[in-house]
Amino acid sequence: MALLQIAGLSKSYDNETKVLKDISFNVKAGEFVSIIGPSGAGKSTLLRCINRMVSISSGEVIFDNAQVTSMKKRALRQLRTNIGMVFQHYNLVPRLTVIENVLHGRFGYKSTLQGVLGRFTEAEKEQAFYLLRKLGIVEHAYKRCDQLSGGQQQRVGIARALIQDPKLVLCDEPIASLDPNSSKIIMDHLKSITSELGITCLVNLHQVEVAQQYSDRIIGLNHGEVVFDGLNYQLTEDKINRIYGTQVRELITV
Repeated sequence: MALLQIAGLSKSYDNETKVLKDISFNVKAGEFVSIIGPSGAGKSTLLRCINRMVSISSGEVIFDNAQVTSMKKRALRQLRTNIGMVFQHYNLVPRLTVIENVLHGRFGYKSTLQGVLGRFTEAEKEQAFYLLRKLGIVEHAYKRCDQLSGGQQQRVGIARALIQDPKLVLCDEPIASLDPNSSKIIMDHLKSITSELGITCLVNLHQVEVAQQYSDRIIGLNHGEVVFDGLNYQLTEDKINRIYGTQVRELITV
């Protein structure tokens, strides 16, 4: 059974321009799916519709058998504990330490007072250190995040998402700001850890080659529409040209 079902999803920010047009696809539990497409194709908006960071104009999003589209505040808060988010620009608190930023991923499980006071259980702290070890940055646990490199900060962002104990992680261009070596480290960690923990992963990417290397499945967007949905080996040069409207050799770069 699908963990995530999207049916007829459309999003408009005004009455004239549709950012997403009748998007439909399902994602099975445990899948690693990449979404590719040119800038402005609607990739980031799509992810933000799934966790309702932006409102949905029409259509349905069903996550873990729950109707996301009509959820109110309390239900949305509960939903977001099960959907982690990794951002292109990390979205960390620079002046706080690595371990403090990771533990912020538990806020969805806390009362307002517990969150303000930073009251975390020993089990939560142990899990945070476990994830930092898995991601190879435990030695930086007590450094301020603004002292880290971009690749290290992104690993903190991944740990923060994973400590939620989510069923799904949404990654919005997680390597767009990174050099090729840091990009490989991030993708290796995303692939191995989500596989090991049994977490479904949906990743927006610009790099076609990276999508082909890491994904079980690839979805191609162009002008807010799905123009490809298939296994990585089915993404031929002709299909890439259809997604991007340009020559494949210009796009296959890390």
